[in-house]
Formats: sequence, C-alpha cells, structure tokens
Amino acid sequence: MPALHLAQIRDRLRQAGAAPIHAQRVLRLWLHGAALVGAPSLDHFLPHQVRQALPELEAELAALLHLRSVHPSEDGSERLLLGLGDGQAIESVLLPREGLCVSTQVGCAVGCVFCMTGRSGLIRHVGSAEIVAQVVLARQRRPVTKVVFMGMGEPAHNLDAVLDAIDLLGTAGGIAHKKLVFSTVGDPRAFARLPLGPVKPALALSLHSSDAALREQLLPRAPRIAPDELVALGDDYARRTGYPIQYQWTLLDGVNDSAAERDGIVRLLKGRYAVLNLIPYNTVDDLPFKRPGWDQAVAMAKELHRRGVLTKLRQSAGQDIDGGCGQLRARAARMRKTVIRSDGVAGPA
Repeated sequence: MPALHLAQIRDRLRQAGAAPIHAQRVLRLWLHGAALVGAPSLDHFLPHQVRQALPELEAELAALLHLRSVHPSEDGSERLLLGLGDGQAIESVLLPREGLCVSTQVGCAVGCVFCMTGRSGLIRHVGSAEIVAQVVLARQRRPVTKVVFMGMGEPAHNLDAVLDAIDLLGTAGGIAHKKLVFSTVGDPRAFARLPLGPVKPALALSLHSSDAALREQLLPRAPRIAPDELVALGDDYARRTGYPIQYQWTLLDGVNDSAAERDGIVRLLKGRYAVLNLIPYNTVDDLPFKRPGWDQAVAMAKELHRRGVLTKLRQSAGQDIDGGCGQLRARAARMRKTVIRSDGVAGPA
C-alpha cells in the first residue's frame, strides 16, 4: 500500500466535482475530528456528487493509520505506537501543554549513532496525509495546538510531503505558524524551501556538537555543514521569519559535555536570536551512550545561561518507560519476530 498524500485526496474531491474551497472545508473538518458524512456544515455547502463520495473517502482516511499501543509517562506525555496501512509502524508523542511530536519517515537515513531509529535505515517516507493523520488521531485523545516534526525520520528528506502537511496544519488545522516546528540536521534544501511557503514554520537545528569532526562522527550521514555555517544559516532564517532558532543538543555523558564543548557553544550562540535545548540522552540498552546525571546537566545549563546563551534543559519524553524515539517500534519489531516453540518457550522466529 503506497503512502497517501494530501494532493491525492484533493484530486479525488476535484474529480467528484469539488472546488478548492470545498476540499479545504472537508480537510478542515477531518483535522478537527468531525465526521464528514452527515456533517451539517457540508450538507448545504458541497455539491451532491461530492457528498456521495464522502463515505468512501472517510473510510480511507480512517484506515491511514491505527493505534497499536499507548505508553503513558509520569511526565504527562504519551508515546503512541501507530500502525500504517502497509503494516509498518511509526511513533508519535503527545507532549505536555498540547504539543505533539510526529514522524515523517519509517526509519531514517541520517544514522545518528545515538538514535535507535537510524539503526534500521530508511524504510519509506510517510505520506503527507499520513503525517496529518497523526494529528487527527492525537486530537481524539487531547487538544493539540503545537506540532513538532522531530519524531522518526529527517523531515528534509521528505520535504514535499512535510511542507504540504505544514501548509494544511497552519491553515485548516488552526495551528499558529510559530508552533509548527521543523527539525533538521541541516539539509540545505530545507533552508532554500522553508522561507518560500505560505506557512513558515519555526526551525530547530540538530547541533549536538560545536566540533565539526565530532559532529560528523555523531551524525555520519548528515550534510557536511560546519557548526558555524549551520548557525549562520539559522541566523538568516531567524531574520526572515522573526522566530528564534532552536538548537537541539542531545547531551551524552562524556561525549559532548566537556569544557571545550561549553566554550564552543558560547562561541557559536552567545548573543544569537536562539535558544539551546539541552536534552539529556534517553538511554538505549543496545547503544553505548549514557545519560548524564541530572545535577551535571543542570550545572551545564546554568553555566551556559550565565555566559550569555539562552539555555533550556529539556526532559526527553518517556524517560520512565524507555520510550526514546524508535524504541517502541524496535521493541514491537522484536516481539513480532518471536514465536512460541512447541515446548512452550519463546524463541526467535
């Protein structure tokens, strides 16, 4: 089953006789969780032929993805393992304060060495309709007024679909543009395309190190953009949009928390229209990296703030459930490969 895109939905509505304004009304109702068939706001608005096409369309939209499991955390977040129509799985995270983190790919090609998602490589892109469907499903559980594209995948590698989803979420979806956050390792295509769209999202750049050589080790298949060049590109986007740039820094014990790195952060970000998000690593059993002590992370954040870098110490959602990005999907995949042998013992398939 190929990924479904919003353009295909619009095209089917057009073939049924819908004008663009009709299609936008249908998509708006879907995004806000309203039923399409029998909706009073559609009965006297849509042409009869379009209304006849709604039952099949509504069923297709409902089948885009389904909830496999819910993993609530003590921090108020909920990690959702979602099944796609072709049997693949992705993850979304309901965040405190009406936020949602969505996935844009099944797997990821960047291969960040500390990330579970990247270990599987890229399996396929998530269609723009599948991206929006994550918001629709999340809104069935709680309000969503902020969407961050920081889940599984590199959004810049699926740029057309992500920008299409951002455009719909920032219009029919009723989400403020600055509360749509596009996260990237620094793909040049993103810097070229993001300022041109009708909806300009906020930008989050995965920095992780101020040292170019170390950053290449941590993000082995990211574009070869030096940290200072990445910050310069961020500054340019901040000037174009008026939004501060968010710099993401996954804090790895003994790897990127040294005095030299703290000096490097100050050199890069002091006085910038930006915020540094320090995110202590969500430990993964299969990987060699460790989460630093909380007191150690607090001390680093305070030092950076004192030295002129606006720094926020973030808790990665789902610490108490081992729910780092890609972990739920990886565990589910392992379970699917396990069978019960004739002697009653679980073993590999």
